[in-house]
Amino acid sequence: MTISKDVLDELLSGVENADDLLGDQGLMKELKVRLMERMLGAELTDHLGYEPDAEPSNQQNNRRNGTTRKTLKGNDGALPIDVPRDRDGSFEPELIKKGQTRIDGMDDKIIGLYAAGLSTRDIRAHLEEVYGLKVSADLVSRVTDAVLEEVSDWQNRALEPMYPIVFLDALRVKIRDAESRQVKNKAVYVALGVNAEGEREVLGLWIAANEGAKFWLSVMNNLRNRGVEDILIAVVDGLKGFPDAINAAFPDTTVQTCIVHLVRHSLNFCGWKDRKNVAKDLKRVYQATDDVEAEKALADFEAEWGQKYPSIAPSWRRAWQEVIPFFAFPPAVRKIIYTTNAIESLNRVIRKTTKTRGSFPTDDAATKLIYLAIRSFEKAGRCVREWVAARNQFAILYPERFNR
Repeated sequence: MTISKDVLDELLSGVENADDLLGDQGLMKELKVRLMERMLGAELTDHLGYEPDAEPSNQQNNRRNGTTRKTLKGNDGALPIDVPRDRDGSFEPELIKKGQTRIDGMDDKIIGLYAAGLSTRDIRAHLEEVYGLKVSADLVSRVTDAVLEEVSDWQNRALEPMYPIVFLDALRVKIRDAESRQVKNKAVYVALGVNAEGEREVLGLWIAANEGAKFWLSVMNNLRNRGVEDILIAVVDGLKGFPDAINAAFPDTTVQTCIVHLVRHSLNFCGWKDRKNVAKDLKRVYQATDDVEAEKALADFEAEWGQKYPSIAPSWRRAWQEVIPFFAFPPAVRKIIYTTNAIESLNRVIRKTTKTRGSFPTDDAATKLIYLAIRSFEKAGRCVREWVAARNQFAILYPERFNR
């Protein structure tokens, strides 16, 4: 739409400075109010069927009935709008709907600030400082609560029948317990899948009091109920009973312990000055060409460090059945499943968002923020690097399952 020069000249005839144009009482704000009121009047004319300066037919009982003052919150601060009414209350304006109190994507701004980790108090202060808007804590809560409907749809959506790789992990978040009213460290369970096209997809998040194999079984059953029929490789941490929980729902899935989890766990047993050398010698174990060479490398490691750090080698042997599947895969696949880097990057995004909060008042409050962090993570890029080589290997290793 082009505005003529004559109209612009007329509008700007009284403007002498920037405040006259952009200030709280400036032309731009007044113009926005007047245009919205004009459009609302046009909507009512269409609804009633007669012009404002005309008379309705004798058979028509519904007529214009003045206006109602409504204050809308937007980028320009508070905008007082006179919304026209009809006698029988049947007029439902489209431009400014009944009950609407915000315009200009103010809801999106509130959700964006919430997703950045700002508290309700911080959001209110930001809106007042930047936009001159005073909003209640209840308003901020109502806007962010709308995210829960989106979370519910996302959490119950249908999934792919097959995922070549699924990374499973849990992180800790401080949440106030509903019964005891005490702040507790609760486990946030996250499942990150890689589909046949190499795209990362967060399959779901779940919150529970503790991380345990029994709860992971319920997570696996949730994935199955949503359409997942097969997982080729599940990469997990060293939680006891985890492999059994996975195989109870997906019997053919290969369970692979995260090597980096094992290395980090091992380094917890040794002194700081020895960590570099211990990590270097452990690398010979997980970079071996096969499980036989890996077992020999572990024996050599134990001979070198066993007396000084007797707990490291046994911790690897206890997890050995979930370590050795790694050696059956070619380098293209090993590179991807070697670590839970994919899910660690997701966890970093979540922790960055949640670290500004000392604790969350409810599970729902934590769910809202973590979901928004996940949404941001997925927008940043979903494809796994160098997936083509890995996909070709999966097609060879699992011809019937991968190509279903």
